[in-house]
Amino acid sequence: MIQGTTSDAGKSTLVAGLCRLLARAGVRVAPFKPQNMANNAAVTADGGEIGRAQALQAFAAGLEPRVDFNPVLLKPTTDIGAQVVIHGRAVHTLSARDYHAYKPVALRAVLESWARLQEEFEWILVEGAGSPAEVNLRARDIANMGFAEAVDIPVALVADIDRGGVFAQIVGTLECLSPSERARMRGFVINRFRGDLSLLAPGLQWLEERTGKPVFGVLPHLGKLALEAEDGLAPVERTARARLRVVAIAWPRVSNHTDLDAWRLHPEVDFHWWHGGPWPGADLVVLPGSKAVQADLAWFESHGGPALLRRHLRYGGKIIGLCGGFQMLGEWLDDPLGLEGAPGGRPGLGLLSLRTRLDSRKVLRRCRGRLAATLGGAEVEGYEIHLGVSEGPALAHPVVIGEDGVPDGALAEDGQILGTYWHGLFDSAPAFAALAHWAGAALSTEDAVQRREAAIERLAAAIEAHCDWRRMLGVS
Repeated sequence: MIQGTTSDAGKSTLVAGLCRLLARAGVRVAPFKPQNMANNAAVTADGGEIGRAQALQAFAAGLEPRVDFNPVLLKPTTDIGAQVVIHGRAVHTLSARDYHAYKPVALRAVLESWARLQEEFEWILVEGAGSPAEVNLRARDIANMGFAEAVDIPVALVADIDRGGVFAQIVGTLECLSPSERARMRGFVINRFRGDLSLLAPGLQWLEERTGKPVFGVLPHLGKLALEAEDGLAPVERTARARLRVVAIAWPRVSNHTDLDAWRLHPEVDFHWWHGGPWPGADLVVLPGSKAVQADLAWFESHGGPALLRRHLRYGGKIIGLCGGFQMLGEWLDDPLGLEGAPGGRPGLGLLSLRTRLDSRKVLRRCRGRLAATLGGAEVEGYEIHLGVSEGPALAHPVVIGEDGVPDGALAEDGQILGTYWHGLFDSAPAFAALAHWAGAALSTEDAVQRREAAIERLAAAIEAHCDWRRMLGVS
C-alpha cells in the first residue's frame, strides 16, 4: 500500500508508475483504492463510476477500468456532505458525520472487492487517501492504516519535498501512528525533488537513523507530466506561442475537470482557470461539469459571471458548456427532490432554449459517435455521467450524434454557443481540431491516449531510475 504524508503527495502517480513497471515485467497487477473522495470520475465498461486516478492506474496496468478498483467513491456536494457511490452506483447523500457512522457498511463493500481482486491478480497496489496521520479519523478508518491492518499488508510512505518540510512530514506522520502501524511502514519515497541530490544526502541519512527505516528513492520533479489530476485543479503553465485564449470556469464544486486537459496542456493555447476576480479575456469560454449546479451558478452570478459572458458573446466569443455547464446555459434548472441541495428551481443563464429537471436516475455510460455535420462530423468518443433530463427547442440542433443514432446537446442558431452531456469531447484529436477551428484557431493535435501513454512511460522510467522499487515491493 502506498500512503502519503498529505493529499497530492504523489500516491496516485507512484501507483500508476509501479503498475506499469510490474505489468511490463509480466506480472498480473491491479490498482486498488478502498475509498476515494473526488468529483473527477470515470465511467467503467460495465456502467459504474470510479475515481479517475484508478482509471488511469488501470490503463497503466493494461486493464479496463472496473468498479472493484475503487469500491467506495465520495463525491462532495457541500463542505460537509457527499454523494456516496458504492461499487459504481450512487446509494446515498450523507453528511460527514452520517458517513462516519456508515463506514462499517462501506468496509464490507471494500472487502468484497478486495477478495475478488485477490482471486484474479498476483499483485494489488493499493493507494491510500489523504494522510494516515489524521488521528481524528482513525476510528473506523477504511482508507489508510485501518484498511492496511484489516487485510495485513505492508505500507510505503510518499512525501512531497516541493511543499517544504519533508522530514517533518515523514517523522510527524510516524509519530501519529500506533506502534503496530509504525511497524507496518516499510520505508519512504520522497517526491518532486529539484536540485543537487548530494545536498539532500545528510538529511536522508538522518531520516534513516531517526526512524530505522530506509528511503527507497528520491523522485525528480517531472514538469508538464500530462496525467489526469485526481481531484484538485491541475496547475497551468503559461505558453509563449498562444494562438487561442481559453478560459474555464472553476466552479466551487467543479467535476470532471480533466475534460479541459486538451486545452490546458496545449502549447498553442493560453489557458486560464477563472476563480472570480479580474476577467482575463478569451476566445473560448468553457463551463465544465458541476456537482452542485444551482449552487455553482449562484456563485457565478455573485462574481458577475453572466454579464462577463454576455460581453464575451457581443465581441464574437464562443462558449462550450459540458454536462452541468450545459444545464446552466438553459433557461431553467429544476431540482424537485433536492438531489444537489435544497429542493426547488431557479433560472439558468438563458443562453440556450432548454430546461433541465433532475431526477433520481443517474446516467452512466460510455458513448461513441460523431460531431454534428455543422461542426464537421469528426469521430468522437466520450462518456456520460449526470443526473437530469434536458428538454427544449435548442435540442433540435445537436452537437453530437451517437453511433446508436441518438443525438445529444445543442448548438445555438448563431453558432456561438454549444453544450453537451458528453465528457471527453476534446480527447479525440479530430474532434479537438474541429472544435478549435470552430472556436477560431487551427491548432496542432495530439491524441489523449497517446499523450497519456507517453506520460506513464516517462513516469515509469523515472521510478526505475531513481527508486529501488523492487526492494520497496519485496519482489526479485
